[in-house]
Amino acid sequence: MTVYDDWTFSKAWNKFYENMFVSGGYREVLKGLGNTLVIAVVGLLIGIILGTILAVTKVVSQKKWYARLFSKLTDIYVGFFRGTPVIVQLLIFFYVLFPIIGLGDVPALAVAVITFGMNSAAYVCEIMRSGILSVDKGQMEAGRAMGMGYCRTMGSVIIPQAVKNILPTLGNEFISLVKETSVASFITVVDLTRAFQQIGAANYDYLIPYVVLALCYLVIVYLITIVVRLIERRLRASERR
Repeated sequence: MTVYDDWTFSKAWNKFYENMFVSGGYREVLKGLGNTLVIAVVGLLIGIILGTILAVTKVVSQKKWYARLFSKLTDIYVGFFRGTPVIVQLLIFFYVLFPIIGLGDVPALAVAVITFGMNSAAYVCEIMRSGILSVDKGQMEAGRAMGMGYCRTMGSVIIPQAVKNILPTLGNEFISLVKETSVASFITVVDLTRAFQQIGAANYDYLIPYVVLALCYLVIVYLITIVVRLIERRLRASERR
């Protein structure tokens, strides 16, 4: 490294330090981190709940006409959210759909949470469907033989076992959600990426801000991976007991 390169890096670091700590840029970073986690966590919860409901409509008996109707509607839903970029979905929801139905005053953060939640549901639907199908059919028959209804057997016996089978995949979905929140700034949400963009824009020097941004995402993903592994170990331990 030449003296000039070292000086350039030092200058970039000094600018970043000043914008981040002296000028209070860390407040925006903390706000952005909070918004990123809110979108990812609440979005995943919405995705799990809605995705599970959609998955059930795919695995129930298709003998009734309304069961086939719900299954077709689920296919359309999943096809739309999996077939279009999440940024396009954000723009449609925020600038088109919500204003049309009279909800144009809904905060951008809430729109992002709903959009990411519905997007996640499309993926969780297929994940949960495969998890339900991986459970032995005898489990459903055993539950029905004990006098439990279909819904109760599904909720108390089948789905808990399916969740154990798909936990690593759900962890990957959570990680994907965290990374995808970086496009939330397109609808004016101050997420983690937007916060570091603002710090870089103060002096038009983006080198250090973007490197630190990448490290932040790496740390978040690493922590999520650790939590998922701990939950997996706990579930395996409970099965052995």
